[in-house]
Amino acid sequence: MQTEEFLREATALPGLSGNEQAVAQYIADAFRPYCDEVRIDALNSVIARIHGRGPRVMLCAHLDEIGLMVAKIEADGALRLRSVGGVDPRILPGMRVTVYGRETLMGVIGAKAPHLLNDAQRQKNYTLDELYIDLGMPAEQARMAVRIGDCVALEGGYTKLLNDRVATKTADDRSCVAIMLRTAQLLQRMDTTADLYFVASCQEEVGGYGAMTAGFGVDPDFGIVLDVTHAKTPGVSELDAFEIDSPTVAKGPYLHPYLRQKLEEIAKEQHVTIQDEILPRDTSTDADDLEAVRCGVPCVLLSLPVRYMHTSVETFDMRALEESARLLANYCLAINHTWRDALWI
Repeated sequence: MQTEEFLREATALPGLSGNEQAVAQYIADAFRPYCDEVRIDALNSVIARIHGRGPRVMLCAHLDEIGLMVAKIEADGALRLRSVGGVDPRILPGMRVTVYGRETLMGVIGAKAPHLLNDAQRQKNYTLDELYIDLGMPAEQARMAVRIGDCVALEGGYTKLLNDRVATKTADDRSCVAIMLRTAQLLQRMDTTADLYFVASCQEEVGGYGAMTAGFGVDPDFGIVLDVTHAKTPGVSELDAFEIDSPTVAKGPYLHPYLRQKLEEIAKEQHVTIQDEILPRDTSTDADDLEAVRCGVPCVLLSLPVRYMHTSVETFDMRALEESARLLANYCLAINHTWRDALWI
């Protein structure tokens, strides 16, 4: 499967935290031609394995997405909302959504028109309590089709921009699942020493529970976590954002210096440009949960810079994605039994 085909289809599928079944099945099917075994665990994480004789290595990128839930059906049929994961209400007015009720319905998110706001109201940002979904149906029909607690997915088409850039919803973190898939493809004809587990984890956006539970089951010697980070945009501090055209490798107390050193060495050997990312406390990724599994899992964090995170137009560079996969494949090839001994030297 071509990377762009995978991205176009995987980013379009629904997969709110805790309801990832559809996208999990698609990702599992995508990995099957390149791995020795693939399964979906009890919480909807996908675990694909390439058998090896060496250290157990868990690669991890999450498949779930942020979204909304139906909290109330108003007297006029409008749906009130609550957030699943970190949804910024400011991006929602005017957005199309899909409501997964008793039937699948298209809707739009509306709010009181600015003409009807007073001066004080115009100065404030919208809150979720001020927004609603309009399905174009009366309350009686809405209550027949929709239940409290039904999932609502944000809609955003896959858009190819100039210079190999792509804008889409759920690039966080299905772009990194695509990196893992491309890595598995590159390793298909190569003899790897490491016992590799590619985990597309569930429930990252609400707490990292998929990485935690899958990590407990895999019991890896160490982990390679992939997630997105912030790409530079106007007005953002250079300490908080990075060039969009190359991946970052993080330094911080949750991450193991030896694993990072080896990744830097492989990047230099393969002429892959990487950027330093400094994370002096937690990483806000699956690395935080995986590293604390069982008696501890040493981790390294590789990130793909993305603009407009947690919107329906998350934008990234396809060349950076491809280079991340090339780096990761060569990193996996380099892993051998000596790494376990060297981790704590």
